[in-house]
Amino acid sequence: MDPSPVANFGRGLSNEVGRVIVGKSDVVELLAVALLCEGHVLIEDVPGLGKTMMAKTLARSLSCSFSRVQFTPDLLPSDVTGIFFFNQKSSEFEFRAGPIHANVILADEINRATPRTQSSLLEAMEERQVTVEGQTSALPRPFIVLATQNPVELEGTFPLPEAQLDRFLLRISIGYPSDAEEVAVLRRFEAAFPLDDVQPVFSADQILDLIGEARKVYVDDSVAEYIVSLARATRQHEAIELGASPRASLALFRASQALAALHERTYVTPDDVKRLVGPVFAHRLILRHQGRLRGSDARNVLASIVDTTPTPVEPLPTPS
Repeated sequence: MDPSPVANFGRGLSNEVGRVIVGKSDVVELLAVALLCEGHVLIEDVPGLGKTMMAKTLARSLSCSFSRVQFTPDLLPSDVTGIFFFNQKSSEFEFRAGPIHANVILADEINRATPRTQSSLLEAMEERQVTVEGQTSALPRPFIVLATQNPVELEGTFPLPEAQLDRFLLRISIGYPSDAEEVAVLRRFEAAFPLDDVQPVFSADQILDLIGEARKVYVDDSVAEYIVSLARATRQHEAIELGASPRASLALFRASQALAALHERTYVTPDDVKRLVGPVFAHRLILRHQGRLRGSDARNVLASIVDTTPTPVEPLPTPS
């Protein structure tokens, strides 16, 4: 039996990213999920673990337009969205598009920009459009923002507000490599820069077709109700001040469809939901002060919610 187009996409992406990034197949799979959902990703980890390299390698693997924005305190919203300028030759105002007008945006160190500049991304991330001086223009599809931030260094940074965090489909971390993986990294970068060998393997039109295929994956009512039960449990948990929104429920629904498609299944299982609930929900939750004092974090609380929420056990019917 031939693999599905979505499964081929996952393998092809993993092979190309694997030319540069050693190991981390689970992270690459989550990035593939984000692409299939046309969702945005926040890559959060300490310096030196390859956050920017991961994003650049992913972009190089796609035959799509790519822009990188280095976020700094002096970056203005117009530096991201674009500006109108007066063309003396034509004696008319013309629009000069900013870097946001691309398929893949690398927002490097996003938390170093001021809240005003961060908020310039809100419309683009949610509605796939930008409005400058009253004129709205659509962004190209697919459109995905890959943002990086360092959670350790706080001086000179501006934490992302909840409204901004809620626009990210996933928050992921890369983590330290194993000893064997770190040796492989040294050897891989010993004599060459492997990013130069990465080839684009999927076009924008192909990705749009795959997005449509992923959304055809069947989700049984029991699984949909399970997703809602997890979201409702976050809203009622004593350690959580602000729980998951309906946007988060929809994000988990779509991400589970994409993960099932990558695994060549035509239906979503509860295990798909459990695999994704942390990356989808954790960054959207605000813990109560008492919980933070006890050393709790969102992922620990989510793990306890998953353990105590009944899992669907009936056979999952597949679409006819």
